[in-house]
Amino acid sequence: MTDNLFDILTARGFVAQATDAAMRERLSRPITAYIGFDPTADSLHVGSLVPIMGLAHLQRHGHKPLVLVGGATGLVGDPSGKTAMRQMLTRDDINFNAQAIARQIGAVVRFDDSATGARLVNNADWLADKNWIDLLREVGPCFSVNRMLTMDSVKGRMENGGISFLEFNYMVMQAYDFLHLNRAAGCTVQMGGQDQWGNIVMGIDLGRRLADADLAGLTFPLVTKSDGSKFGKSEKGNIWLAAERTPVYEFYQFWRNTADADVARFLNLFTFLPTEEVVALTAAGGEQLNRAKEVLAYEVTQLIHGTAAATDAQDSARRAFGAGHDVTGDAIPHADLPAAELAAGIPIPNLLVRGELAKSTSEARRLIQGGGVSVHDRKIDDPNHSVTPADMVDGYVLLRAGKKRLFRFDVR
Repeated sequence: MTDNLFDILTARGFVAQATDAAMRERLSRPITAYIGFDPTADSLHVGSLVPIMGLAHLQRHGHKPLVLVGGATGLVGDPSGKTAMRQMLTRDDINFNAQAIARQIGAVVRFDDSATGARLVNNADWLADKNWIDLLREVGPCFSVNRMLTMDSVKGRMENGGISFLEFNYMVMQAYDFLHLNRAAGCTVQMGGQDQWGNIVMGIDLGRRLADADLAGLTFPLVTKSDGSKFGKSEKGNIWLAAERTPVYEFYQFWRNTADADVARFLNLFTFLPTEEVVALTAAGGEQLNRAKEVLAYEVTQLIHGTAAATDAQDSARRAFGAGHDVTGDAIPHADLPAAELAAGIPIPNLLVRGELAKSTSEARRLIQGGGVSVHDRKIDDPNHSVTPADMVDGYVLLRAGKKRLFRFDVR
């Protein structure tokens, strides 16, 4: 089994592109590498787990990770992969978000002062108060507007109504980050999502021109599901790392409901299980593949939310979908329902929306008409059905949408 980071990342499906043909040799000795995260929200979502896991593998194989939060670039907004300009955030918003996502990354990546300990850096420290004219004079001659216009992140926006001058500068700022980190911390590799290729290449070029630096870049694939749909989405929207945004049980269920065709790939990307164990878990298919999905859900939930929360979510899911259908645990999505309101009768489409099993009453009605809704184990086929005390069992009303989603209303 190889200990070379490039071989391991390749075997696990992390490598999309590398700027350096000798990347394997480069990663055979200790290096410092960085990945940037723009704090546009107070939580990362599961799509960010790919670069986070990349940092963790980097650390586990003797290299030093730098985690950059974009306190300055977040004020501008990365146009990569976007068809419209991002919402402008205040500096206070950016700083709050940066601290929140740094804590999330810290659940997976170790921050300390050791040789391989991760270090948190914020590009606001060297960009936010930099004199604009001095920055233009230093780096401006190194950028060709013609070349910048050929980059995918810019071309995509030019084809969808144009790009603001503010966002056009994002590439310059990210390139400067790489130059600064090379000068200040000896950083020689930048990693990131495949959509960051152009920004990484521009940073390498800037480092070569201004510091004669030998820099390289490596990108990760943008993960999609086997059916081509976007990864990291559920019926309720993004799957977030913060439990306040996506409850732990829902987080667990997202992974537990992985399609058969994606299980092996997701085990390699989102867990630290050895590749040989992944093969053993997924080779036979059938019921063993269901076991592999459970392992995937537990491992990722444990990684982000801790052992106790992962065990609680797993136990609740087993009870809810096992022979006994025990849905009384606190991990099951639930809310109180006033007894007086239930006594008056509640249209079931409204209750489905309140339980976030449908986004609107019209969607709820379609779900009912399609045969996908049950109250406890009784299928409801009338979209005009009102939920009353007759639908209550043991003090609660359980709504099921499809085979895998449920919500419990505790009558008080």
